Amino acid sequence: MTARVAIRGAASADVATVSSILREAASWLDARGDCMWRMSELAEDAIRAEVSAALFWIASIDSEAAGVVRFQSDDPLMWPDAKRDEAAYVHRLAVRRQFAGGEVSHALLDFASERTRSLGRPRLRLDCDATRPRLRAVYERYGFTHHSDHRVGPYLVARYELPVARST
Repeated sequence: MTARVAIRGAASADVATVSSILREAASWLDARGDCMWRMSELAEDAIRAEVSAALFWIASIDSEAAGVVRFQSDDPLMWPDAKRDEAAYVHRLAVRRQFAGGEVSHALLDFASERTRSLGRPRLRLDCDATRPRLRAVYERYGFTHHSDHRVGPYLVARYELPVARST
Protein backbone atom coordinates (compact mmCIF):
# COMPACT_ATOMS: atom_id res chain seq x y z
CA MET A 1 0.00 0.00 0.00
CA THR A 2 1.16 3.50 -0.75
CA ALA A 3 2.60 5.08 2.42
CA ARG A 4 0.78 8.39 2.14
CA VAL A 5 -2.67 6.80 1.77
CA ALA A 6 -4.32 5.72 5.03
CA ILE A 7 -7.36 3.46 4.97
CA ARG A 8 -9.88 3.03 7.75
CA GLY A 9 -13.35 1.62 8.16
CA ALA A 10 -16.16 4.10 7.64
CA ALA A 11 -18.22 4.77 10.77
CA SER A 12 -21.81 5.96 11.04
CA ALA A 13 -20.52 9.53 11.31
CA ASP A 14 -18.93 9.11 7.84
CA VAL A 15 -22.16 8.58 5.87
CA ALA A 16 -22.07 12.11 4.40
CA THR A 17 -18.41 11.71 3.40
CA VAL A 18 -18.97 8.35 1.70
CA SER A 19 -22.05 9.68 -0.10
CA SER A 20 -20.22 12.81 -1.20
CA ILE A 21 -17.31 10.87 -2.70
CA LEU A 22 -19.64 8.48 -4.51
CA ARG A 23 -21.82 11.32 -5.84
CA GLU A 24 -18.78 13.29 -7.02
CA ALA A 25 -17.48 10.29 -8.95
CA ALA A 26 -20.94 9.61 -10.41
CA SER A 27 -21.35 13.24 -11.52
CA TRP A 28 -17.96 13.21 -13.21
CA LEU A 29 -18.79 9.98 -15.03
CA ASP A 30 -22.23 11.27 -16.05
CA ALA A 31 -20.62 14.41 -17.52
CA ARG A 32 -18.39 12.14 -19.63
CA GLY A 33 -21.39 10.13 -20.81
CA ASP A 34 -20.43 7.10 -18.70
CA CYS A 35 -23.41 6.77 -16.38
CA MET A 36 -22.57 4.31 -13.64
CA TRP A 37 -24.81 4.85 -10.63
CA ARG A 38 -28.10 6.64 -10.07
CA MET A 39 -27.73 9.55 -7.66
CA SER A 40 -30.66 8.24 -5.62
CA GLU A 41 -28.70 5.08 -4.76
CA LEU A 42 -25.78 7.18 -3.50
CA ALA A 43 -27.76 9.45 -1.21
CA GLU A 44 -27.00 9.34 2.50
CA ASP A 45 -30.27 7.57 3.33
CA ALA A 46 -29.59 4.97 0.62
CA ILE A 47 -26.12 4.02 1.91
CA ARG A 48 -26.56 4.55 5.65
CA ALA A 49 -27.23 0.86 6.38
CA GLU A 50 -24.20 -0.25 4.35
CA VAL A 51 -21.94 2.19 6.19
CA SER A 52 -23.39 1.10 9.55
CA ALA A 53 -22.79 -2.53 8.57
CA ALA A 54 -19.05 -1.71 8.18
CA LEU A 55 -19.02 -2.39 4.45
CA PHE A 56 -17.37 0.88 3.39
CA TRP A 57 -13.73 1.84 3.79
CA ILE A 58 -12.29 5.33 3.36
CA ALA A 59 -8.90 6.17 1.91
CA SER A 60 -7.39 9.45 3.13
CA ILE A 61 -4.38 11.51 2.16
CA ASP A 62 -3.12 13.88 4.83
CA SER A 63 -6.35 13.26 6.79
CA GLU A 64 -8.54 14.30 3.83
CA ALA A 65 -11.01 11.71 2.57
CA ALA A 66 -9.89 10.85 -0.96
CA GLY A 67 -11.74 7.67 -1.93
CA VAL A 68 -14.00 4.85 -0.83
CA VAL A 69 -14.66 1.21 -1.54
CA ARG A 70 -17.32 -1.25 -0.40
CA PHE A 71 -15.83 -4.59 0.71
CA GLN A 72 -18.12 -7.62 1.04
CA SER A 73 -17.65 -11.21 2.11
CA ASP A 74 -20.24 -12.42 -0.39
CA ASP A 75 -22.07 -11.19 -3.46
CA PRO A 76 -25.05 -13.39 -4.36
CA LEU A 77 -26.47 -10.92 -6.88
CA MET A 78 -23.44 -10.67 -9.15
CA TRP A 79 -21.85 -14.02 -8.25
CA PRO A 80 -24.78 -16.39 -7.56
CA ASP A 81 -22.67 -19.37 -8.62
CA ALA A 82 -19.87 -18.67 -6.13
CA LYS A 83 -19.00 -21.13 -3.40
CA ARG A 84 -19.01 -19.90 0.17
CA ASP A 85 -15.69 -18.45 1.36
CA GLU A 86 -13.95 -18.72 -2.03
CA ALA A 87 -13.65 -14.96 -2.50
CA ALA A 88 -14.27 -11.48 -1.17
CA TYR A 89 -15.83 -8.74 -3.30
CA VAL A 90 -15.38 -5.04 -3.93
CA HIS A 91 -17.93 -2.57 -5.24
CA ARG A 92 -18.30 1.18 -5.58
CA LEU A 93 -14.66 2.07 -5.75
CA ALA A 94 -14.65 5.86 -6.11
CA VAL A 95 -12.00 8.56 -5.85
CA ARG A 96 -12.40 12.32 -5.54
CA ARG A 97 -11.27 14.06 -8.73
CA GLN A 98 -8.53 16.02 -6.97
CA PHE A 99 -6.91 12.69 -6.07
CA ALA A 100 -7.39 10.99 -9.45
CA GLY A 101 -4.39 9.34 -11.04
CA GLY A 102 -4.36 5.84 -9.62
CA GLU A 103 -2.64 6.18 -6.25
CA VAL A 104 -5.84 6.08 -4.19
CA SER A 105 -7.62 3.42 -6.24
CA HIS A 106 -4.47 1.30 -6.20
CA ALA A 107 -4.20 1.67 -2.41
CA LEU A 108 -7.85 0.68 -2.00
CA LEU A 109 -7.34 -2.41 -4.17
CA ASP A 110 -4.15 -3.26 -2.25
CA PHE A 111 -6.14 -2.97 0.97
CA ALA A 112 -8.94 -5.18 -0.38
CA SER A 113 -6.42 -7.76 -1.58
CA GLU A 114 -4.72 -7.87 1.82
CA ARG A 115 -8.05 -8.06 3.65
CA THR A 116 -9.13 -10.92 1.38
CA ARG A 117 -5.86 -12.73 2.10
CA SER A 118 -6.27 -12.20 5.85
CA LEU A 119 -9.73 -13.78 5.66
CA GLY A 120 -8.13 -16.86 4.11
CA ARG A 121 -9.99 -16.43 0.82
CA PRO A 122 -8.09 -17.22 -2.37
CA ARG A 123 -9.65 -14.58 -4.66
CA LEU A 124 -10.77 -10.98 -4.71
CA ARG A 125 -13.59 -10.33 -7.16
CA LEU A 126 -15.37 -7.39 -8.70
CA ASP A 127 -17.69 -6.63 -11.57
CA CYS A 128 -18.20 -3.70 -13.88
CA ASP A 129 -20.31 -2.73 -16.85
CA ALA A 130 -19.16 -4.99 -19.68
CA THR A 131 -19.37 -2.07 -22.14
CA ARG A 132 -16.78 0.09 -20.32
CA PRO A 133 -13.40 -0.83 -21.83
CA ARG A 134 -11.48 1.95 -20.05
CA LEU A 135 -12.69 0.80 -16.63
CA ARG A 136 -12.03 -2.81 -17.51
CA ALA A 137 -8.49 -1.86 -18.53
CA VAL A 138 -7.90 -0.25 -15.12
CA TYR A 139 -8.72 -3.52 -13.38
CA GLU A 140 -6.75 -5.59 -15.87
CA ARG A 141 -3.66 -3.39 -15.41
CA TYR A 142 -3.94 -3.99 -11.67
CA GLY A 143 -3.86 -7.75 -12.30
CA PHE A 144 -7.51 -8.82 -12.37
CA THR A 145 -8.43 -11.31 -15.06
CA HIS A 146 -11.77 -11.65 -16.77
CA HIS A 147 -13.72 -14.52 -15.25
CA SER A 148 -17.03 -14.33 -17.13
CA ASP A 149 -19.89 -12.12 -18.17
CA HIS A 150 -23.12 -12.23 -16.22
CA ARG A 151 -26.53 -10.74 -16.94
CA VAL A 152 -28.37 -9.07 -14.07
CA GLY A 153 -31.72 -7.83 -15.31
CA PRO A 154 -30.99 -5.57 -18.28
CA TYR A 155 -27.30 -5.18 -17.35
CA LEU A 156 -24.41 -7.20 -18.69
CA VAL A 157 -21.49 -7.14 -16.27
CA ALA A 158 -17.95 -8.35 -16.75
CA ARG A 159 -16.84 -10.32 -13.72
CA TYR A 160 -13.17 -10.18 -12.73
CA GLU A 161 -11.04 -11.93 -10.15
CA LEU A 162 -7.59 -11.56 -8.69
CA PRO A 163 -5.82 -14.48 -7.01
CA VAL A 164 -4.40 -13.57 -3.61
CA ALA A 165 -1.96 -15.75 -1.73
CA ARG A 166 -3.40 -17.22 1.43
CA SER A 167 -1.93 -16.24 4.78
CA THR A 168 0.14 -19.00 6.33
